[in-house]
Amino acid sequence: MPWPQKIDINTGTFALSKNFKVNITGNPNGRIFIGATRFLRRLDGRTGLFFTQDFLTKINEVPEAQLQINCKQSGAVALNEDEGYQLLVETNKIILTANSDLGALHGLETLLQLLQNNGTSFYFPAVTITDAPRFTWRGLMIDAARHFQPVDVIKRNLDAMAAMKMNVFHWHLVDDQGWRIEMKNFSKLHELASDGNYYTQEEIKGIVKYADDRGILVIPEIDVPGHASAILSVFPEIGSKVDNGLGSYAVERRSGIFNSTLDPTNPKTYQVLSAIFDEVCPLFTSQYFHIGGDENNGKEWNANPEIQAFMKSKGLTNNHDLQTYFNMQLVPMLKKHGKNLMGWEEIMTKDMTKDAIIHAWRGTNEGQASGGSLISAAKNGYKTVLSNGYYIDLMLSLESHYKNDPIPKNSVLTPEEKSRILGGEAAMWSELVTPLNIDSRIWPRTAAIAERLWSDESVTDMVSLRKRLNTVSFRLEELGITHIRNKEVILRNISNNQSTVAVNDFSNVCEPLKNYTRNGGGKKYFMFSPLSLFADACSSDASDAIAFDAVVTNYLKDNSIENQKRLRFFFEKWIAMHTELVRLCENAPLVQPLLPLSKSLSDLSAQFLLRFDKKQTISTADLKVLLEQLRVRNSADVELAVYNSLKKIV
Repeated sequence: MPWPQKIDINTGTFALSKNFKVNITGNPNGRIFIGATRFLRRLDGRTGLFFTQDFLTKINEVPEAQLQINCKQSGAVALNEDEGYQLLVETNKIILTANSDLGALHGLETLLQLLQNNGTSFYFPAVTITDAPRFTWRGLMIDAARHFQPVDVIKRNLDAMAAMKMNVFHWHLVDDQGWRIEMKNFSKLHELASDGNYYTQEEIKGIVKYADDRGILVIPEIDVPGHASAILSVFPEIGSKVDNGLGSYAVERRSGIFNSTLDPTNPKTYQVLSAIFDEVCPLFTSQYFHIGGDENNGKEWNANPEIQAFMKSKGLTNNHDLQTYFNMQLVPMLKKHGKNLMGWEEIMTKDMTKDAIIHAWRGTNEGQASGGSLISAAKNGYKTVLSNGYYIDLMLSLESHYKNDPIPKNSVLTPEEKSRILGGEAAMWSELVTPLNIDSRIWPRTAAIAERLWSDESVTDMVSLRKRLNTVSFRLEELGITHIRNKEVILRNISNNQSTVAVNDFSNVCEPLKNYTRNGGGKKYFMFSPLSLFADACSSDASDAIAFDAVVTNYLKDNSIENQKRLRFFFEKWIAMHTELVRLCENAPLVQPLLPLSKSLSDLSAQFLLRFDKKQTISTADLKVLLEQLRVRNSADVELAVYNSLKKIV
């Protein structure tokens, strides 16, 4: 995963032994030595064979090695680079060929995924693979502004991105809730607007280098002119409030859309931003800088007579025109450092430079691609990237993301217009994530998004995806991803270090409330609120819910005794689970919010068992009442993922 463009299964296998070695030829970038060494150590860790080769350091170091890697040239970590590779596994040798080391790194990830074993040994199947990405932009955005994500969180997710052949890390560093960049010239920004949680400039350079070694481009984002509470808490004088004196702005402690907006008519606004870009741009090697530009509600602009007078004098008819005026002042500030502007779709107007990338994000809550801004951008001559449908913080289903293609099937585009759709980007907004649970919100669903952005558009089989994802998910732990192990950490907290079996069973049929219903308007969870509760242990695509739905489908086709037994297994399990949750609650207050929903599931399960046993039962009308109890909003902030399956039975 991602599924290759072309794969042929040949006869035989390549058997691994402790004498397995790697050799590199050609003219690659030095990152291939780091990547090949990392490959060797990961493979050794999986097999326990104690390979005798240590670190790869130079060209043609081991000419007789079984794995030969040939890179024709040094790859640049940039857009539209050749990332293709060819992998040939024979019974006595493996040959990996790529135009650049970027393709070779991808080929090594594929080879690792091919590893198989029997009861006594490990081997690679004999295959021929020819592979290259469908899209050049295969990204992940992590919001480190709302909840700060330490360096180790970023690095482990970069490792996981590389394993899934993703190549763009979009780092959202500034928002209403925090400024996360150390500033030498404006030190008060990180001292007063970060709660002490920020990246030093050396840490940023280190992450950029870490990403570069993995073939990943880092795109920073400082969101302006809206989402500016953190900046304006330090520089209130460049805000748009009529009374914008000291204390008129503060770092926000909740999520949502706020009025805080930079003043585009104030020359000092551009002096401050120019100085910020002068200091921040050199920290990043990418040719793009994301300036945000989203969700400016314009309320402060509308209420400021001086801003209104400025608009009139410039012939600007609305706030969108004023924001375009603002954005265009940033273009030369970025060009000075060799960077082009990128922003959320609100930046797109007839006057925006064609060098800009339009980042499409708006659409329906169900995660479907609106197509509107993406298609408009491509037709109007802009390069564009899709995030609508890839908002992984919404906790939508795996299938909703996987079936969401950057080029909508009903779109009418010329080949040139299609080429402007660079790809897509998973968006991990951090209102409801901390280092404890962020990995479970990103992975493994983002692996499916990675496949959508790499593989052919015809690769859409959900059965195949789920089967492969089971293995990919657990292999991500090898890279430090905590989506599996940290679930148990949260469950132990909930159960007060008692048995977690019942709480885990319940988590496997529950999912966090979707879209923004868990924290609508930022009314319940603030930036300092706990995110170590039951909803944080649950994830989308609850495993038992998927299994249960398959059983229900079979039962409705054939209500045999055997299929009835499979249903009974779940009903009896849920009844026993509720009993155990009640017992746990005697010494675990955090279990209490689970009981109403658990009881409703237990009660309905009991009624189904009575029906199976042809004993006294309630009416169908009362059964429906019990069913609807499963949909009542609960303080655990979860929904029962088996509801639709149970409804089919009722």
